[in-house]
Amino acid sequence: MPSAKRYDLTRARLLRLLEELKANSIEVASLCVPTGSSRKDIEAMMQMVPDMKTVPEDLAGTIAESRTGAMLFWGPHHRYLVMPPFPMAKGSVSHTCEIEPLHSLMHQEFLLGLVMVRLGEYGIGIFQGEKLLSSKTGTGLVHARHRQGGSSSNRFRRHREKQMETFFTRVCDHAREQLEPYDKRLDYVLYGGTREILDFRKQCHFLHEFDRVTLDRLLNIREPKKSGLEEGIQEAWSSRVIQWD
Repeated sequence: MPSAKRYDLTRARLLRLLEELKANSIEVASLCVPTGSSRKDIEAMMQMVPDMKTVPEDLAGTIAESRTGAMLFWGPHHRYLVMPPFPMAKGSVSHTCEIEPLHSLMHQEFLLGLVMVRLGEYGIGIFQGEKLLSSKTGTGLVHARHRQGGSSSNRFRRHREKQMETFFTRVCDHAREQLEPYDKRLDYVLYGGTREILDFRKQCHFLHEFDRVTLDRLLNIREPKKSGLEEGIQEAWSSRVIQWD
């Protein structure tokens, strides 16, 4: 069984890989699997492609687990599975190296909202593709967790919860300021930061308006300031790749 390497590729690097595959690949088949495909459907599509008997045993299961679909390129010398950052809408099977479905997706200039929160820090940005249109970043006073027990610990916990509630309310207001002007046009909303983002989403009811366009992934951004927004949009556009030797 071929050995596999797993890594992420930015938007620009993935587009370069696709162009290289199109230019240099010989006898490479391609399989485009849309979002939400079942393992059974994927296995049926794979049977339509020559030389699919050599693929890793659980490849169909790996593709089925992707929340955005996937695109597979398989040949004697070039074997890649790409799980894109945004959903693939249509499926296709080709006996040649057909990059168009993924190439077209990665050239879309999606209107994206990024909301990132961690303890006492936040960053909110609106992007057209990778271009920042509007943003708001800032900080708030929220103490770290108290490690000692006793009544003083309980008082500290209540005080901290009040701080977080106040902080979340202020960040929610800023989220409304940034997202509301684009609410009918946003293609996707993504969240990032640390586990505080989960509590924030529960408290900020305004964000529920975007549940239908929220992607089910959490950007791994530790510092949601201006540089964090720049890192966030790079990660938002990054694809997960598995390459076989």
